[in-house]
Formats: sequence, structure tokens, C-alpha cells
Amino acid sequence: MCGRFTLYVPYAELIERFSATAAIVESDYEASYNIAPSQQVVAVINDGNRNRLGKLKWGLIPRWADDPKIGSRLINARAETVADKPSFREAFKRRRCLIPADSFYEWKKADGQKKPMRIRLKGEEVFGIAGLWETWVSPDGEKVHSCTAITTKPNGLMAEIHDRMPVILPKEKEALWLDPGNRDTEALRELLVPFDAARMEAYEVSPGVNSPKNNGPELIVPYC
Repeated sequence: MCGRFTLYVPYAELIERFSATAAIVESDYEASYNIAPSQQVVAVINDGNRNRLGKLKWGLIPRWADDPKIGSRLINARAETVADKPSFREAFKRRRCLIPADSFYEWKKADGQKKPMRIRLKGEEVFGIAGLWETWVSPDGEKVHSCTAITTKPNGLMAEIHDRMPVILPKEKEALWLDPGNRDTEALRELLVPFDAARMEAYEVSPGVNSPKNNGPELIVPYC
């Protein structure tokens, strides 16, 4: 699964990286070293004309849901079934997004313990995780904009850590994924593959990352 990640790149660099118009002002953007489900996360969507940067609640609430609490169980969508599952299939066709990150965490089982690992791209470049978004409307008219991150089987690096990993899209494929006019589900599914392991690296970090209450740069320092 993908259940924790970081985003601390400066605001201006984030806008430039995703060629986006910001729907959030710089004062509403905060660096985070331990982003967790149910929080508001930065996301990129395309409105048919341009990329827009905004915030979505992590944990997708389908439009047909009776109870928004379902979102807590839908923080991830599996690449193998995302086009078919009722919770995700309409969003997969029409409402796709990118979730920017500069690393993510996963827990490696070793010697009867779970060791938190930080995984990033070599060069520490920002990347986009393939995601879906929805807008749920409550009976009293309140709107909740939410998202989920898509996961796939692990590449060679991740296989030693966990049996799933987030779908990291190559930069040159991002526009194809974001295009709301693209309804070619087979072509879209072909994008949902493991990222090149040779371009990634991982290292152990502090157990402090286990709690989302901890959120500081000390969490990304290699742990000895």
C-alpha cells in the first residue's frame, strides 16, 4: 500500500514542475515530512485547458456513498482492478489526478520488527503518484473533494521492502494521464506499472515516522 509520504519542495518549484495554475495560495502550502491518510494533500488535475494545483482529502469518497467515512478505507486503489471496481471505475475514466511527492515511506519486516524505510528518486526530484479524485455532496449540500493513490506490484527495489508500491508516472506520461478527454481505459491501464528501480533508492529512517503526529525534517535523515 501507500500510506505515508513527504512533500517539502518549495511552492514555486512545485508550480513550475507541474506547469500548474495554483488554486491554493503560497501561505496555504506547508512542507510536510509525514503526510497521512485523511489529511488534505496537494494534487494536480487538468480541467481540459490547464493543470490546476489544489488540495484534496486523502481517502476517496465515491459520489454514490451514503457515509463519507468510507473514504478511510479507500486511500489506495489497486492498478489491477481500478478500472472495474465500483468505487473507482468512473473516476478512472473521467477524474484522474497526480499527487506530488518527493518520497514515500514503507515498513520493511526484518528480524521480527517493522523498520520504516524512505524511498525516493535518485537526485531527490519531485514525482507524481497516479491518483483519482471525486467530489461527494452531503445531503445538506456540503462538498468534499477527495482522492486515492493507485498502487501496483513492486519493482526490484521495492520487492525487498513491501509487496506493493505507488504508481509513479514518468514525467512524459503525466499529461496523458491527466487529460480528462482521454477515455482509452486500456491505454491508461498500461501506464500503471512499476517505476524503474534503477532510478530509485531507499534507506531506513527514524521510528518517529510511525506516528503522524511527528512531522519534521529529522524524519528523513538516515537512521543508524
